[in-house]
Amino acid sequence: MAWQPARGFRSGIDAVLLAAAVPATKGQTVLELGCGVGVASLCLNARVGDLSMTGVEVQPEYATLARRNCPDMQVVNADLRNLPADLRQKQFHHVMMNPPYYDRTQGTAAQDKGRDMALSGDTPLADWIDVAVRRLAPKGHLTLIQHMTRLPDVLVTLHGRLGSITVMPIMPRPNRAPDLFLLQARHSGRAPFVMRPPLLMHANPTHDGDKESYTKQLQGILRDGAKLDITA
Repeated sequence: MAWQPARGFRSGIDAVLLAAAVPATKGQTVLELGCGVGVASLCLNARVGDLSMTGVEVQPEYATLARRNCPDMQVVNADLRNLPADLRQKQFHHVMMNPPYYDRTQGTAAQDKGRDMALSGDTPLADWIDVAVRRLAPKGHLTLIQHMTRLPDVLVTLHGRLGSITVMPIMPRPNRAPDLFLLQARHSGRAPFVMRPPLLMHANPTHDGDKESYTKQLQGILRDGAKLDITA
């Protein structure tokens, strides 16, 4: 259970999938950029345990909720493009993030400020990735979830900076095109690019009222905190 705003953007399955895909082990350090209310960090630490967690969130009200949800995590209320000096000196075993899915230069802003920041924001995707790369320790992993339309942008921005890139598309239902993807890359990684088979969320091809149709793999992630190994 996590505290979330009564109105505005509320974290969902995306944050849980992101947490499931981070290959962290006990005792490691993790930085979440744009942590919102801390759902992804909460899920990751619940699965792994004994992690040193840091979150960065630009909206004060969301940062406050993140501290409430994750009392063991250091939550920094700051723009990721203007991090405090002490944080700019740190490196992490893992950086994870769920950047806004939509380009602010296209479309119209949402009426709720929190929702608009979560869906579009005013920070270019390239800046998110640049900050993440700079905060990674040698051999560290970057893990992110993003809308499929942004995959070319992510790959171009990562080119020549991180290696061992793996992408796992996320299919909502059978015979439906993937709309999201998980990506993992490694500092100093040398393995070739890998496109993994899609992760299928729902077993039924169409929505069947209120009946649950999550695949067994999704049920394991959502209910039992199972790991999602996207590099296997």
